[in-house]
Amino acid sequence: MPMIAILGAGKMGEALLSGVLRAGRRPSELMATTRREQRGTLLRERYGVQIVTNVEAAAKAGTLVLAVKPQDMGALLDEIGPHVPSGRLVVSMAAGITTPFIEQRLPEGVPVVRVMSNTPVHVDEAMSVISAGAHAGEEHLKLAEELLSPVGKVLRIPESLQDGATALSGSGPAYFYYLVEAMVDAGILLGMPRAAALEMVIQSAVGAAIMLRDSGEHPVLLREAVTSPGGTTISAIRELERHGVRAAVLEAIEAARDRGRELAGG
Repeated sequence: MPMIAILGAGKMGEALLSGVLRAGRRPSELMATTRREQRGTLLRERYGVQIVTNVEAAAKAGTLVLAVKPQDMGALLDEIGPHVPSGRLVVSMAAGITTPFIEQRLPEGVPVVRVMSNTPVHVDEAMSVISAGAHAGEEHLKLAEELLSPVGKVLRIPESLQDGATALSGSGPAYFYYLVEAMVDAGILLGMPRAAALEMVIQSAVGAAIMLRDSGEHPVLLREAVTSPGGTTISAIRELERHGVRAAVLEAIEAARDRGRELAGG
């Protein structure tokens, strides 16, 4: 099997590394690079993978996963560009960095696949959306899917939708945490202990998510099944509508998309 190198193995990079190992790859088939020597020692002790320099990874690995922060991507590409052979697959996990930005800094014809994952990668429930660059074909997308599927779901989208995906699923977990936080506050307002309110809300969220995923039902139908005529749920829904919660969600996610474009622009 070709070697996989994760360049800039921070939290997301480490989560991917551990997922790939759990999926059956041997530590000898993986290498990683880190900014700090101490971090490299930790990863080597924890997973048994090789810790190498960026240049060594670029020269030896069949697949390069660029997991550095977006602001560090230019410097990394300048460093590894001269050492990347044309047959390598480059997978970028940096938010807002386009495939043309990467392709221009690598040898002609190197296939690039852009990925946006989110933090549930840590519990193997990530949503990863992938897009092919100019030189990436079906085989490269399949390799990226094999790499990412151990840590969650993978969906292919055109690169023009990546900023939208970042706003919707990249930032998505934060919106749910925000809603949970508000619901727990409501429980406290109603006189419940914080721990009890939190447990109720978390289990309601988990149960609702699994029903959505496994039933195949439209969310409107599932909501209607809870909403009895003249009952408690419809009273709550009326208040949510009166406060414009749906419109606020639309505008919030649009704002996240716009901010992503600003950051990508420099």
